[in-house]
Amino acid sequence: QVQLVESGGGLVQAGGSLRLSCAVSVSISRLNAMGWYRQAPGKQRELVANIQRGGSTNYADSIKGRFTISRDSANTVYLQMNSLKPEDTAVYYCNAQAGPPWYKASDYWGQGTQVTVSS
Repeated sequence: QVQLVESGGGLVQAGGSLRLSCAVSVSISRLNAMGWYRQAPGKQRELVANIQRGGSTNYADSIKGRFTISRDSANTVYLQMNSLKPEDTAVYYCNAQAGPPWYKASDYWGQGTQVTVSS
């Protein structure tokens, strides 16, 4: 079982920064990919950024150049968010994609952390 715990959300003014952390209960090296998604009120959950096991990253167009996904050598994934805008306000979720040979193919989600950007 893979468990994810997010932290680091909060209230920030437009133009400010936040760093989200996702603590993973297993070694990240055994997961296919890690990612951050967000869901604003009345909208569908959308991909913000992900990082593959090999290290390649992918970003949503709306946050390119402002957000950076990274990971440490063990079990934590980060999302550095700079130049925040009110439209970045959402609940941010950490996601893990697991698969063979270590795990059954599954998606795992954290409980979410609220990010609110005031104008």
